[in-house]
Amino acid sequence: MGTLDATIARLGQARASAIVRTHDHDLAQRALEAAVAGGFRSLEITLTTPGALELIGHFAREPELLVGAGTVLDVDQARAVVDAGGQFLVSPVADAPVAKVARELDVPLIAGANTPTELLAAHRMGAPLQKLFPVPAGGPTWLKAVLGPLPFLRVVPTNGVDADNAHAWFEAGAFGVGFAAVLFTPELMAARDVAGIMKRARHLVAAVAAQPG
Repeated sequence: MGTLDATIARLGQARASAIVRTHDHDLAQRALEAAVAGGFRSLEITLTTPGALELIGHFAREPELLVGAGTVLDVDQARAVVDAGGQFLVSPVADAPVAKVARELDVPLIAGANTPTELLAAHRMGAPLQKLFPVPAGGPTWLKAVLGPLPFLRVVPTNGVDADNAHAWFEAGAFGVGFAAVLFTPELMAARDVAGIMKRARHLVAAVAAQPG
């Protein structure tokens, strides 16, 4: 199994990623450490976070963690992420040059899409996973309907997912899910409440682990 396939398999095993987006480097590191302490093993650090590449390198040194970058918008960013130790790329859009360089770098791209046409286009351009963003009205019901004729898609919804509806997303066929503001809530981040973040992480990880699959 190649690196790309192995990473996809690990993302499937993790089932959920902790996604941090903040303008405070120190807070981002502490929040991610709390998420790891709460059970997350897949971390997505958005490139809009100060020192994102440094953070990726820091967490990628831990072999049990899978670390990637979010908001990857161009080829140079993609290369910088992998050079820093990043193992996967996430984008809010589907960009053909980024998909091409991701294949060259042997890392999976989770490309953003919002309609069946966009999801299929992302798949065809070489993104092995598709980030459902933003989540359409209907949520899991919508996803189930789309996967009926397109069962080969590996869709990862990254907003609108919480502990209460995670089961519905997985029952609908989601490959995995991402937790951003649901985990790193504005209130907890403003208070720098790492204990609160760890508690939420444990709750979300338990909710995902309870799903079949």
